[in-house]
Amino acid sequence: MNNGSFKRLKLSYIEKGDLIRARLKEFRDILEGGDDKRIFEELAFCILTAGASAKMGIRSIDAIRDILFDAGATELSNRLQHIHRFPNSRARYIVHTRDHLESEFDFKLRDLIDSFKHPLDRRDFFATYKDIKGVGYKEASHFLRNIGFCGYGILDKHILRCLYELRLIKSSRPPTTRKRYLRIENRLKKLATALRIDFDELDLLLWSERTGEILK
Repeated sequence: MNNGSFKRLKLSYIEKGDLIRARLKEFRDILEGGDDKRIFEELAFCILTAGASAKMGIRSIDAIRDILFDAGATELSNRLQHIHRFPNSRARYIVHTRDHLESEFDFKLRDLIDSFKHPLDRRDFFATYKDIKGVGYKEASHFLRNIGFCGYGILDKHILRCLYELRLIKSSRPPTTRKRYLRIENRLKKLATALRIDFDELDLLLWSERTGEILK
């Protein structure tokens, strides 16, 4: 990374730092006070954001929030028509995941999450468990960050393009394996160390550099 890019990110962080920290506090508030339903809402949001965008995910979760815990896939899909690009598949993913968490874990999501003592094990579970549909390493990282956990890089297209433009990775293609995800995530952590910016704050900073916004 050249000195110009380094300086630009530092100046942008000075400008946006307060907003970024406020957003991260909102996430921590969910971890500290949110119930199991609130936690699931964030999981559903991340399922809806996958293959779409944060704005589409926000519009979609807003459209189904009042029926999220009771509706079947058809009703959810009907609500998502003309809002989400994949209304049918995302509705099926949410219902399957919701019903499985209810039958296998009594919908005690906080207990489930707290059962993992190592951060990587926690993410591995959500990224690879076959009955949590539509979630890979990016979505699992997004979910855990959004409910207040720290240290997970959300390697979406915006972050990857930033890292590519900074010449920290050779390709902006999404990582398709756990090993590659961790390797890119570690490069993001090294960048945070070099910039002397908190890792989670840097993730939001880079995202805002591409989108102009600080969303969830």
